[in-house]
Amino acid sequence: MLVALPVFLQAPWVRLHPTSATAFTTVLLSAGLLLGWRGQGQWRELGGVLVGFSGSWLAGCLFWGWFRLHPAWHLPVEAFAVPIAWAGLSTRWRSAGAFYLASLLGTACTDGAMLLTGVMPLWPQVLQAPAEQAPELLRKAAELVLQPLALIEIATIATGLILLGRRWWPQGASGRVAAAALITTLAVDGLFLGAALLSPHLSGLI
Repeated sequence: MLVALPVFLQAPWVRLHPTSATAFTTVLLSAGLLLGWRGQGQWRELGGVLVGFSGSWLAGCLFWGWFRLHPAWHLPVEAFAVPIAWAGLSTRWRSAGAFYLASLLGTACTDGAMLLTGVMPLWPQVLQAPAEQAPELLRKAAELVLQPLALIEIATIATGLILLGRRWWPQGASGRVAAAALITTLAVDGLFLGAALLSPHLSGLI
């Protein structure tokens, strides 16, 4: 849910009012800290995940609110909390770091696939295009992804992520959090590819 939520809630919210969407980070972080410190069992674990999610949420708001026309800035902005998340892996906030870092890895692989398949140059074009032209550009991007070489590249990346997720899954609660975030990223990417092919006007993230 926390991987898919930014797609359906954060993206349109940021486009309409980036400042309030960014400010909502404080609500997520406060809820996560409260559950992490005072919660028990699964509630405490959920608190850690929410803390990690708040970092991803803030990064997404900053990029999509103010830097969305510059895809080269995507990963640097999304990675702003890497030192904090990495340090958190050795503390009680292990799940927070695991969620944030796994989500970032999924984002990096998605961007890498877009670059390899030739979709990346269309990114700013789609965002700046008039509403009636954007669906056609999205369909063009999806068709690039369906070329034989592109499919091989995507399948290789996807297989690597699945294998990594399977390796992480047995490694305790934080491992399951990281694996779930990574695999769900693939599902969301697949959803947008399908939307771009079948109903481009519904593909609202870019």
